[in-house]
Formats: sequence, structure tokens, C-alpha cells
Amino acid sequence: MTAVLRPARSTDAGATGAILHGFARENDWMPELYSQAETIAFCGRMIDLGWVTVAETQQGVVGFLALNEAEVQSLYLTVSARGQGIGRKLLDRAKVERPELSLFAFQANHPACRFYERNGFTEVARSDGADNDENLPDIKYVWKRQEESDG
Repeated sequence: MTAVLRPARSTDAGATGAILHGFARENDWMPELYSQAETIAFCGRMIDLGWVTVAETQQGVVGFLALNEAEVQSLYLTVSARGQGIGRKLLDRAKVERPELSLFAFQANHPACRFYERNGFTEVARSDGADNDENLPDIKYVWKRQEESDG
């Protein structure tokens, strides 16, 4: 599956919201706190702020990454887009734009934790989830660009 990355447009709010809402519905450990309409509105706000890059294939938008300064706020893909290198492509784009990135992943989201660790992120903290809307224990990850040596 070949994906093209591009800045999100306001018309992508529906697709990105559906991807994010779908993730909450497919994981029984994830509480469903917001309706699909609320999730679409949330994605629309991130798009309006200029945070969102989408991955688009012939099937349409299949994933997105929201980057606020150096913090990855969201990285989600459709089920069919997972394991195709699209998440890595989105993350690599963010790595080009910033010398350091941070993000939080839910401890229960084992596939995401493995993905971030494979892509050079280091765990720096764990929390009981008191500071996130879902009240789920999470892990803070950080990635720093390696300085090239002059050899």
C-alpha cells in the first residue's frame, strides 16, 4: 500500500475523526469517552491549528499524525494500513521536522509501545493515568536525533 503524505485539510476532519474513533471502539481496554461527532470536531481543531499530516492512498485517508511543537499528540491508522510502513513514514516526517520528539502511549497499547521503541523512542516515565482523559496508565517516550560525528 503506497501512501502519500500531505498537510491535512479541513475536509479531512471526518476521515481522521473516524480513524481515531474507530481505534477507541476496537480496543476493549480503551474507554469510549467521546461520540464520533465529538472526535471529528477534535480532529478538526487539530487540523485548524496546522498540526496534522495525513497519509492518503487510493482508498483515501488511511492515517494521520498530529504534531504540536515537539509532541506527537496523535498517530493513528486504519486497521488495513497497519503493518504497511505508513506509521513509520508519518513518524519519519516528524523526525525530519524536529530534532526531538516526545509522546505518550497507553501501557495497554502494546503494539504502539513496540512500534515506538523499534523507531528509536526511549521510555522516560510512567504514570498511573491521572493526567489523561481516559485515566489509563501511560508511558512517556522521547526521541532525539543523533548528532552526526565529523568522523
